Amino acid sequence: RLSAPVAQWIEYWPPKPGVVGSSPAGRTTFMTAFSSTMAIRAPTPINITLHSASRVLEVEFDDAQVFRLPFEFLRVYSPSAEVRGHGPGQETLQAGKRNVTITELNPIGHYAVQPFFSDGHSSGIYSWDYLHEIGTHQARLWSEYLAQLEGAGASRDAGAPGTAAAAPAGPACGH
Repeated sequence: RLSAPVAQWIEYWPPKPGVVGSSPAGRTTFMTAFSSTMAIRAPTPINITLHSASRVLEVEFDDAQVFRLPFEFLRVYSPSAEVRGHGPGQETLQAGKRNVTITELNPIGHYAVQPFFSDGHSSGIYSWDYLHEIGTHQARLWSEYLAQLEGAGASRDAGAPGTAAAAPAGPACGH
């Protein structure tokens, strides 16, 4: 993926003599040639296994990485607006999710999956990029989550003191 400034720079390179900017056709041709030869392709899963008994989603990618992502981890790091909010600082700490399960896992096109969790949460769409990213940084993300829980006086266990306040019922974003 290209950042916006890089993509804009590429649109106007190489400069065309006597032309201010570039024609749409010139940009398209150059971008297509650039994309097909130099684009970085994100890893794609070659196997996804839902282990219900151990409550783990195992994702094997074509770059030889294999991640075993606990259901609780996936739930608390849901990419949904309900969990992440609509911008920085709007995240909602997810407490009481230790025993959450995935009751259903649906494919979304050829780019993501959508798990349905036993607590009713189903609005997170987990792209291959997102699964690879959280899998790569799983240890750090889990440590950060545990520290946030501790800082909020909340628990991983449902019904524990502080759990309801840390994770309000229903969508936090009004969806």
